[in-house]
Amino acid sequence: MQKLGDEKLINEQIQGFIPGRNAFKFILLTIALSTIIIGWANLRTGDKSEKVQRKGVDVIIALDVSKSMLAKDIQPDRLTRAKQLIMRMTDKMQNDRIALIIFAGKAYLQVPLTIDYSTVKMMLQNVSPDMVPTQGTVIGDAIDMAMETFTKNERKYKSLIIISDGEDHDEMALEKTRQAADAGVIVHTIGIGSPQGATLYDPVTKSLKLDENGSPVVSKLNEDELRSLATAGHGTYSLLQNTDDVADKLTNNLESMEQKSLGSVIYTDFTSYFQYFLFAGFIALIIEWLLPGVKKKKNGSIA
Repeated sequence: MQKLGDEKLINEQIQGFIPGRNAFKFILLTIALSTIIIGWANLRTGDKSEKVQRKGVDVIIALDVSKSMLAKDIQPDRLTRAKQLIMRMTDKMQNDRIALIIFAGKAYLQVPLTIDYSTVKMMLQNVSPDMVPTQGTVIGDAIDMAMETFTKNERKYKSLIIISDGEDHDEMALEKTRQAADAGVIVHTIGIGSPQGATLYDPVTKSLKLDENGSPVVSKLNEDELRSLATAGHGTYSLLQNTDDVADKLTNNLESMEQKSLGSVIYTDFTSYFQYFLFAGFIALIIEWLLPGVKKKKNGSIA
């Protein structure tokens, strides 16, 4: 434009030219997009609240993530079925606080006691044997971790659910279960797998996992140990076959326990403000559309 002549004179002759118009239209589009996103988030405030008496227990789920849980004697594999069971349980639970521990050769707390079941589900999606570098099935470490997580000044309202194939390499597991029971913790166990067992696939060699003698490693469900742990913990043992049945059994057992009262303020009536943001975004879009701008012809010249 400077090469054509006086820039100010040429600008005045361009049809529809207003200094800063394109920048203003861009700002309007930005405002419209921002308000629509905020409106979609559905901001709201609680207008009415009431004190609701909630009763529940503290539940810690200890999930075995050792590589033997990848055996496919139940489909699609032991670990996936265990995750499905926990998902079903959280869908059926309402007021109980829940925590998640994963263990193999060591135990790790993934989710502390919470009533936010969606957090447990989210964390559960990423659980895999790779999260625990030390392999094995040391149930005793999971029990120790659970006892550290539970409220120590209470001798009831507590339950530990151990989900494993029972291939335990910890001789102290039974004694630690008895100690947990003495501290008021009800211990339930869930068996994953089959007594006949299944061979394990080694993802590194992409073949069957072999022992030191070159024979295929077979992982079998150890029901006897899991039953012994449940008996010592004054709980129940269940073999996972039908996921819904086991989830119902566990939640019923939790509901039958003596429960503690938890006072909580819950909002029961809300006012939403999404319509105001959506309306503001719509108005900004209309204004941007109505404002004329500099048009270009197909040959690239300014009209």
